[in-house]
Amino acid sequence: MAALALYVTSPYAGAGKTMVCAGLGRHLLGEGRRVGFFKPIVGGIKSQEAIDSDAEFMKRVLSLKESLNSICPVVGGEGELATKIKQAYARVARGKDVVIVEGVWRQRPGGKPIEAPYQVVKALDARVIIVEPYSDGLPRAISAYKGFGENLLGVLVNRVPPSRLSSRFDKTDVDILGLLPEDRVLLSLTVGELVGHIQGEILNSTEKSSELVEEFMLGAMTLDSGLEYFGRKANKAVVVRGERPDMQLAALETSTRCLVLAGGVTPTYNVLLKAKNKGIPIILTKGDINATVRSIELALGKTRFNQEKKLPRLGEIMGQLNLQALYKGLA
Repeated sequence: MAALALYVTSPYAGAGKTMVCAGLGRHLLGEGRRVGFFKPIVGGIKSQEAIDSDAEFMKRVLSLKESLNSICPVVGGEGELATKIKQAYARVARGKDVVIVEGVWRQRPGGKPIEAPYQVVKALDARVIIVEPYSDGLPRAISAYKGFGENLLGVLVNRVPPSRLSSRFDKTDVDILGLLPEDRVLLSLTVGELVGHIQGEILNSTEKSSELVEEFMLGAMTLDSGLEYFGRKANKAVVVRGERPDMQLAALETSTRCLVLAGGVTPTYNVLLKAKNKGIPIILTKGDINATVRSIELALGKTRFNQEKKLPRLGEIMGQLNLQALYKGLA
């Protein structure tokens, strides 16, 4: 029996496609299904780096034996696209019950989608799940996906504010498969990713680079004591001016993933010693407080789901969804 293709796509970058692929893949594995992954890059690419980081992550998550070149092939966009897609898909579908296909849905100027998603779906006779970020115009946006016809299983709405999780979308004529909440853990950055986004230098405890930063706090002037103020949040990064060792020492006494010193000022001996003893990385960045905060805000808007440490929380969220409509479509 041929493997069923489950096409997960979105017209928006950073909508959460890889997160949904990982969550569904792990869930299906738990149900005893043999699951594969496929992310074709349709059309030419300028660089030779054909191995996609998301494909590498999914290979680890699903314990796949296929090569990364097979999982994430570059398929020429000129002529016989359907045939090329089928041939590439066949290489990863052997021995599988379901193959999750992550789609890249780029748009032409003017907002009209290119034809590749529809061609891929038609070539593989795939069932389609759309990942739609939450917005006030959600019903109107969802209705635009009817072009996939009977292949469309429905829409997963991602990053839904907690206050809107009980919302109903009765005005849509496309099935809502579930609402994925806005979640601190899923939106978190690693210490290493934070270093890259703020163009910083990590001074110590580099082995903690893979730790997840779930919260951010600004070490500003406050009427509260430093311990009381920084103790309000756990698993956080504290951004503070380099010339405030008092605030830095207070932050190091609380649950802190890393300390970001803005302004390029080297920490004092006492601060560096305490950070080393507690295993809390200090990140030094030349930007001032405002520039550093702006860089962090931009980074949070582009968070990628490629850390295994997020999988337990993702599993909890996926377990709360009613996936009956999905399984009915897969059947």
